[in-house]
Amino acid sequence: MTSQQHGRRLFHAFARLFHNGAMPHPNDIDDAIDKRLTDLEVKASFSEDLVDHLNDLVARQQEQIELLIREVGKLKDRAPDTGGGASRDPRDELPPHY
Repeated sequence: MTSQQHGRRLFHAFARLFHNGAMPHPNDIDDAIDKRLTDLEVKASFSEDLVDHLNDLVARQQEQIELLIREVGKLKDRAPDTGGGASRDPRDELPPHY
């Protein structure tokens, strides 16, 4: 819920309190503010948990990327040199049984 939506909810809560023409009781105003504050605290808590989870995920993916880079480097080192740096096309090579 956006802050604008929270503001609208608070506005409507106050409008209901004033609907009968009497001044709202201070406790009613405090309750409305407390509810809004609690909603924001819950939202912030969920957001913090999500950021922590995403941070862990990014860290694990970075480790996987680094591992894959090392593996590709090892494969390049083991591959026979084709000379001149030209890449060879595996389709041009015949299988051993031909």
